[in-house]
Order: sequence, then C-alpha cells, then structure tokens
Amino acid sequence: MLLVEDDDLMRRSFTVALERYGYEMKAAADGLTGLDLFRDESFDLLILDVMLPGLDGIGLCRRVRETSLVPVLMMSARGDGLDVVAGLEAGADDYVVKPVDTYVLVARIRSLLRRATYSAAPGPEQAAGEKPPSESEAEVLVFGDLTIDTAGMEVSLSGSPVALTPTELKLLLEFAAHPGVVLERHTLLRNVWEYGWDGDSRVVDLCVQRLRKKLGRERIETVRGFGYKLRR
Repeated sequence: MLLVEDDDLMRRSFTVALERYGYEMKAAADGLTGLDLFRDESFDLLILDVMLPGLDGIGLCRRVRETSLVPVLMMSARGDGLDVVAGLEAGADDYVVKPVDTYVLVARIRSLLRRATYSAAPGPEQAAGEKPPSESEAEVLVFGDLTIDTAGMEVSLSGSPVALTPTELKLLLEFAAHPGVVLERHTLLRNVWEYGWDGDSRVVDLCVQRLRKKLGRERIETVRGFGYKLRR
C-alpha cells in the first residue's frame, strides 16, 4: 500500500498504525516521489493527501488513472467541498477528512480492498454474506449495446471493452441487479461503499457521473428526490 502525505508526523503515525493492522506500507512525502514509487512498484491501494508539494493529490490521482484502476482513497485536511469533488472527479474511489481515527481509516481501506478483490476474483476477502456467483448464477447481462459478464467481471459497450475501477464496476453491478428500479443514494452507499453510517452522497453522485462518461449519459437516469436507476 502506498501512502503519500507531506506531514512528517502524520505520515509516520499512519504508516505505523497501518503496519500494525498487517499492511505492508511504502510512503512518500510529495506527489512526484509518490508518482515515481507508483510507477516502479505494484500497490493494492493508494492513500493520497490532497495538499502535496510538487504535484498535489488530485493531480497525482489523475496521473495514476491514466494507466491504472488501482483503488484510491483521498485524504483532505479541510473536508472542503471543492477538494472532495475534485478528488472524486479525478478518479478517487472514496475520501476521508483529517484528523481521522485509525479504525475509520482501516474500515475504508478494507472496503476498497474488498471491492478490488470482488472485481478481480471473488473469494475469502469478500464482505460477510456476499457470495461469488456459481456457474448457474453467473450470466451475461445485456442492456442494449451494454454487455456485463458477471462471471468474468467484464463490461463492453458496442463490443468494445470498458475499463472500470472496482468501485465503478460494483456500482454498475448493483444497478444491473435491479434494472429499472430506483436505488436511493443511502442504499448505494450501504451496498457499494459499505457505509454502516450516514456517508457523503457526493461519492455516489460523482461515481455515477464517471460511469455516464464511460457508458453514455442516458444509461443511468436520475430520479429527482429519490436516486438513480439503470434503464432497461
């Protein structure tokens, strides 16, 4: 796991705390060093502070998304709405506001890693009660020119593959499991982001926007005052 944080004390404390939970950590103090580490090594997850010298966390996230779908968790010291929106628009999967309790940070990390494991090869790392599809349950779902292979976890549009982050894929699968049904934001937060508490619905809105850019704006319909639904 790669942590990019310019505050020395926070970087050391986060690193030590996460290592105690069994995570293998690498850390960088600025965005450019973080980018070099990302390019040189393979990481299961990135934790990026928004305010970084050289290359800020939002810019770093954009550079990462040019070549990788690795889960990204953003950290913001201010919780500023613009920071949150910019980070999610850049391709981040989730965010936390500093100062953050270790147990909250670990919960977010575990949720992101479960999504990545789910989209790659469902297995022991899945959330409780979430089973991989059996051969009889696995199927290819077709919605017009959109095809979703639920066994291979592959998505194509008009026959061309579409690259989705683990969070985007799990969100799409949630919609595909309920075609034509309006799903409220808090339901999506619970089922996709695994929030057991009231989360920030902006993560849903921004992830839906990213899906629309990749699949077509008409694919997911906004039902004002309620939520979203996948058109049949």
